[in-house]
Amino acid sequence: MKPKTWAGCHIPLITPFKADFSIDEPGLRKLVNYFIEEEKCDGLVPCGTTGESPTLDHKEHGRVIQIVIDEARGRVPVMAGTGSNSTEEAIEMTKHAEDAGAAASLQVCPYYNRPTQDGILAHFAAIAKATKLPLFIYNIPSRTGRLIETKTMIELSKIDNIIGMKDACGDMMVTMDIMKGTRGGSKKFYVLSGEDALTFSMMSLGGDGGIMAVANVIGKEYREMIHLMLAGKIDQAREIHFRTLPVVRALFIESNPAPAKEAMNMMGLPAGKLRLPLVPLRPENREILRKALIQVGRLKE
Repeated sequence: MKPKTWAGCHIPLITPFKADFSIDEPGLRKLVNYFIEEEKCDGLVPCGTTGESPTLDHKEHGRVIQIVIDEARGRVPVMAGTGSNSTEEAIEMTKHAEDAGAAASLQVCPYYNRPTQDGILAHFAAIAKATKLPLFIYNIPSRTGRLIETKTMIELSKIDNIIGMKDACGDMMVTMDIMKGTRGGSKKFYVLSGEDALTFSMMSLGGDGGIMAVANVIGKEYREMIHLMLAGKIDQAREIHFRTLPVVRALFIESNPAPAKEAMNMMGLPAGKLRLPLVPLRPENREILRKALIQVGRLKE
């Protein structure tokens, strides 16, 4: 599916695991339908950080993407997470996603090996050259150890099939500079929030929506807020932002996606186990999360 716009609420899917830590394929299919039919998401993003991609082997990674594409059946676009700190590996996974029918690819900044800005530019340019898929660049220095700097992102935006970014840089000054520097080009450059609590603020500056872990739990609320912002109904969107903020905070009380999976299990959704090195929430944090879910109406007392 090739959407007319990438604006909206895109859900970075968790990967549900069974008791033996294998992929719960029926559970994954159930989640795809739940998020499309019940939560009315605008797109699905399998195999990102929220999907525990670092713990998926190559076969599992490809299988998860294929299941999501097959089960979505063109109802919403699938943006496959196919990034890596190895350029060749990222190209290989991206080509697989393209062959499987993905509508786009999400490419995280290379992590651990800490490339220079020139290296970052060369990495993404090589991937873009190897695929026809539209690419979104994921800027999340808190996890990768490298900020994609403003000048680099602006240069990347000039590559034909690099059409947007998922922004979780944590610095609104950088975000604003990138927004300003990518406007007025030959194509639309989408700015999607990856810093869940800042989605409202980012959209007030001209952002187009988000790819947010919290949407696994409060997807309907976040989709409504995003679409209100897109329609210019800021006061109504602000109300949702503040009403859901306690849940957003609770969903990052420990490393993502541990709180999201815990919340989904509480809600009766097929999230299942976490793979090591992630572990279940501490009891006191689980209680904070439970109370936040009750407050927003996702759980009963």
